[in-house]
Amino acid sequence: MLDAITLTCPHCGERFETLADASAGDADYVEDCPVCCRPIRLRLQAGFDGETPGLDADRDD
Repeated sequence: MLDAITLTCPHCGERFETLADASAGDADYVEDCPVCCRPIRLRLQAGFDGETPGLDADRDD
């Protein structure tokens, strides 16, 4: 199941929405900011039984 999560880019400070899929458990991945195109390291913590997952965003540099 995909969850829509709003994040703030750690580079430019703009807010944007991304989709997170917690069905496979915790994950680390990189996604480019749709505003400034700089890479953001995302850490997904899967929720329990349908809870919205946690998603942390940090600079990838």
